[in-house]
Amino acid sequence: MKFKHQSTLWALALTASLSIVSCKEENYQTADVATAIATPSPESVIEKGKYLVGIMGCNDCHSPKRMGPKGPEIIPELLLSGYPSDRPVAKFESPMIKEGFAMFYPDLTAGAGPWGISFAANLTPDDTGIGSWSETQFKKALKEGKFKGMDNGRMLLPPMPWTNYADLKDEDLHAMFMYLKSIQPVENVVPAPIAPDQM
Repeated sequence: MKFKHQSTLWALALTASLSIVSCKEENYQTADVATAIATPSPESVIEKGKYLVGIMGCNDCHSPKRMGPKGPEIIPELLLSGYPSDRPVAKFESPMIKEGFAMFYPDLTAGAGPWGISFAANLTPDDTGIGSWSETQFKKALKEGKFKGMDNGRMLLPPMPWTNYADLKDEDLHAMFMYLKSIQPVENVVPAPIAPDQM
């Protein structure tokens, strides 16, 4: 009788132990699944970056365009490469600029106003673009308006709307940076800005 009682206790103890182990394994599996869900794949990060760059209007100024049946169309092989270096710089002699108005090239890759003439930067991963930039520089450029993300650099010129991006989340900036680093590099040295008195 005593033997049966001990056998029953052992059986209960074994069942309880197995249940605890089973629960722990389920918790580990749940944690693994949660980690996998919380950590996006590099592909999904790049896709998110592409989406953000698109809806934030980066192509509006940074991608050269040509006229098509529906109006200006991005030139795919020049995507986000900035103002084309082989394009002559036009003279902006309109008296309206002196009155505080702005004027733009037809494809919006350059603009003139009271600040002078500014040219859209090359955002491709070529060395003439952001190829040598760190992610920290990229974040500083967009959130603080610093040219090339350098502490001692000049401020970005209009029409770059960096103040609109000052509150971007780091995860969004990371996604944008990863997308820009993934696109086709384009060798294109964008001209330096032209001061108002040199226009």
